[in-house]
Amino acid sequence: MQFNENAELDTSQVTDQRGVGGRVALGGGGLGIVGLIIYFVLSQLGGGAQLPSGSGFGDVGRDQQVDSQAIADKCRTGADANRETDCRAVAFINSIQAFWSDQFARSSRTYERAQTNFFSGGVQTRCGNATSAVGPFYCPADGQVYIDLTFYQELEQKFGATGGPFVEAYILAHEYGHHVQNLLGTSDRVGQEAGATSGSVRLELQADCYAGAWANHAQTVPTGSGRPLITGVTQDDVNAALDAAARIGDDYIQSELGGGHVDTTQFTHGSSAQRQKWYTTGYETGDPARCDTFDTDNLG
Repeated sequence: MQFNENAELDTSQVTDQRGVGGRVALGGGGLGIVGLIIYFVLSQLGGGAQLPSGSGFGDVGRDQQVDSQAIADKCRTGADANRETDCRAVAFINSIQAFWSDQFARSSRTYERAQTNFFSGGVQTRCGNATSAVGPFYCPADGQVYIDLTFYQELEQKFGATGGPFVEAYILAHEYGHHVQNLLGTSDRVGQEAGATSGSVRLELQADCYAGAWANHAQTVPTGSGRPLITGVTQDDVNAALDAAARIGDDYIQSELGGGHVDTTQFTHGSSAQRQKWYTTGYETGDPARCDTFDTDNLG
């Protein structure tokens, strides 16, 4: 896939806190729970939980400071997104939010845009504090997305995911799926329970489906200038996203990183097959209404 070189990017949707320091919020849904599993599993295996200091994805040294104005100067068009990996994240965020703005408008609703925060090492939010090992997450208390961009390398190195731009897009689209759930009140239906058919699993699978629905429309979603932002999405791109979905399934994490025993009573995100199924449902239909994981007895 590529970005339309003449399409404009809107960096106002991103706050760049890399190099600022701080701590990451615990909780808030999304891949954060997976990040916690990563943290504890790696600690038990003696591998530590520190992310690599250099990721190749918008690298910033620990003692360096990057601010949002620098991103605004750097990331102006799709051409910049084709060259710079952090600009690529901005482009995906623009596309995802434009998609949801349109979907809400079709239902006579108003979509409230969520800010995405880039950070390195840690950040403070209204959801609480933690380390960057928590992974990307959405904080419903402040309605914002948080991501340490080195997570993508962690996904490839520790989990063996294929990686690539559409994987990065899947991760971001999943987190914005949680924002949509928060806006619609769906998140209020979920407590702290775990298990194969728990509300937590249903919430996560729906966010995967929402991510797939965006992916279906990725090549037609326009930017503010009216030009489509993303072009040339291939089946290989989609397969890479599905590969990533499988590698963050509860059963894969438990069996491959947690000692080999799969305990469905501890599921919080769904199995690899379920995550692939619901992403595929969203991608093949392009219809968020087909993502009702709460009123079905067949989660896959």
